[in-house]
Amino acid sequence: MNSNSRQALENGEIKLQGQFLLGSNYTFLIKVRHEGQEIPAVYKPQRGENPLWDFPETSLAGREVAAYLVSQALGFNFVPLTVLRADGPFGPGSLQQFIEYDPNYHYFTFLESDRQRLRPVVLFDLLVNNADRKGSHLLIEKGTNKLWLIDHGLCFHAEDKLRTVIWDFAGEPVPEELLAALRAFRSTLRYAQGRLLPPPRFAPRAPLPTTLAPYLKPDELAALAARADRLLANPVFPYPPEDRRAYPYPPL
Repeated sequence: MNSNSRQALENGEIKLQGQFLLGSNYTFLIKVRHEGQEIPAVYKPQRGENPLWDFPETSLAGREVAAYLVSQALGFNFVPLTVLRADGPFGPGSLQQFIEYDPNYHYFTFLESDRQRLRPVVLFDLLVNNADRKGSHLLIEKGTNKLWLIDHGLCFHAEDKLRTVIWDFAGEPVPEELLAALRAFRSTLRYAQGRLLPPPRFAPRAPLPTTLAPYLKPDELAALAARADRLLANPVFPYPPEDRRAYPYPPL
């Protein structure tokens, strides 16, 4: 995504196009107009989030942004450009660039070649503690064959909440190229023993915890660093847990 797209999502005029009827939270298709360009996007207002017992109220939109930032920091770049807008039609909410895809082609209908592309997704979901990786949350963009991931409102809880349909690689070692990305990511978190370390004296940009801080609580940031440490210490894709629910409902 280029800087023009970001400028558009952050500052463009929002026009409602319709509402997505599936899902437990209010979600809208919009078009954002800015300096002659028009970008389709998905708008999730905070006031349309159904209350959950285990996630703070009106926090899901921010978690969508945090997932985008983590995907970028890892170098995976498979969460569409996502920003938080305070002036949406129904108040503050996340705006995410819309991806053109075939809704009938998803995890449960993927060819084996596309299933084999999902190891980075599994690592990402382990890291962000995704509590809702449904089969329909994996998209293949029309015309490019690029893999995208959506719907990350239920991520980053400090307690273990991983629920996913993707257990294909359980027991396999994490590939070295993914571990290298994870090591580089961990170095940007600058957390040690649950404590935020000061940034380098001549840091070229804001440290990742500072970028994530508007969207996640301190204990959630510390838990993110701890999950990275556990993955690096034991770089094996886990099996589904037996002491709690391991799959989202519904799975699609």
